[in-house]
Amino acid sequence: MKFIKLDLLTLLIGLFLFASCKDANTIGLTPDGDSPIKGILDNTVLVDSRTVLDSATASIGLARHPLGYITGDATFGTTEAGLSMTVSLPSNSYSFGGIPSVDSAVLVLPYSTQFYGDTTTSVYSLDVRQLKDDLALQKIFLSNKVWPTETRLVGSVTTKIKPKTPFKITDIVTGKPDTLKAVVPQLRIKLDNAFIQEKILNVDSALRSTNTKFSAIFKGLQVSVNKTSSTGPGGIMFINFGGADSKLEIYYKKQVGTSLIEKDTVAVNFPISSSSGPIAATVKHDYTGTPVKAQLDAPAATYDVTYLQALSGVRNKISFPDLKAFVEKVKAGNANARIVINRAELVVNLKSGTDVSPWNAAQRLSLYRLDIAGQRANIPDNTGPTQANPTPPPTYAGSEGAFGGFYDTTNKRYIFTVTSYLQALIDEKTIDYGTYLAPSSLTEFNLYPSLTSGARSIINTATPTTGEKGMKLNIYYTRVD
Repeated sequence: MKFIKLDLLTLLIGLFLFASCKDANTIGLTPDGDSPIKGILDNTVLVDSRTVLDSATASIGLARHPLGYITGDATFGTTEAGLSMTVSLPSNSYSFGGIPSVDSAVLVLPYSTQFYGDTTTSVYSLDVRQLKDDLALQKIFLSNKVWPTETRLVGSVTTKIKPKTPFKITDIVTGKPDTLKAVVPQLRIKLDNAFIQEKILNVDSALRSTNTKFSAIFKGLQVSVNKTSSTGPGGIMFINFGGADSKLEIYYKKQVGTSLIEKDTVAVNFPISSSSGPIAATVKHDYTGTPVKAQLDAPAATYDVTYLQALSGVRNKISFPDLKAFVEKVKAGNANARIVINRAELVVNLKSGTDVSPWNAAQRLSLYRLDIAGQRANIPDNTGPTQANPTPPPTYAGSEGAFGGFYDTTNKRYIFTVTSYLQALIDEKTIDYGTYLAPSSLTEFNLYPSLTSGARSIINTATPTTGEKGMKLNIYYTRVD
């Protein structure tokens, strides 16, 4: 008798869950492999989106560091990114030998991935100056911090950017013939010999005994864009400070033994690495006279599009003003009824015609919320396992791919899984203190403002007047009484 009751109960529950109406849709959840769960589709819940400024963020310890200047983007105005870097010793108490004199010095900055902008027509002019402050002594490295420099120009280059093109340089090996060697794609900026002689080779050897002493007197270097000499629409390159390829190369002659005539040519590398000293980025945006500025100045107005820009630019604050009405509609006066969200998707459609080189759409967006303290936090669908808690929470979408946010180049859109987040909002287990969309790096999800991507996107709002697809929620649900 117990088994008969159990089978009857199972049948009734199954009838409830698999009931459908004219909007029923299979969503592909197949716990038994053959029986996809069906749910009612509702896509009437309004998604409100507003363009707001993003905040400054920590600019050290990045996977890649931004450098460049964008001036040809009429929608987003100008963007400028510069770098301030610590230069380290090749070894403690490094000796240059007898009577050393500089032959040449080159600042080597290897390119990283995710260049954004124009490499075809733009010419980039970059200047190098010495820092006034010892970066190693600093505590705060926000991306809007402007690091003061000495007025003396110690190096410069004017060139096109070829972030994927390797080339060969002369390799100087003491006691052996010079040879050509292949190097990774890199930016090479020649520095003033007199500056290097004065600030490094002629310095008392005691001040080169440790990195702490050396950085106290040398401070470091800053690379900035010369906006007057740069031409074309520009772009943002990214520099890799994670390995051994970023450095200050010094080629010098030193006395051989006691001879006053015979000299050896020596090459030495002063490392510039995130692991050996702080490297900070400074980013500036100027939206004067742009559509972005118009929205920032009138945030309460209704717009057909909203704007997203990396490098601590602009993000979107989104909300779901119709969610309460949706719950009331589905419950239809039955306060005890429960809405089970089988799947929910946030669909973000790009404004047509805005994915055009060199200003291609961001390859990935992030979606996050604010907690009760106003701090950024992942939504439940993107809260995965951690080292402390290796078992994935039941609310987790399952992977970065399942959570979404990657750009669909065919359909010109982004889709996020928001099932658990929407369920928590409906069940009032969480409060929407603020939900945000922002650009993210393709290779890592950025909860905080992305400084590792230069991309931007222009997206349609939920109520466009142009007839294009706007931002929307697809909610697949079952009502359980």
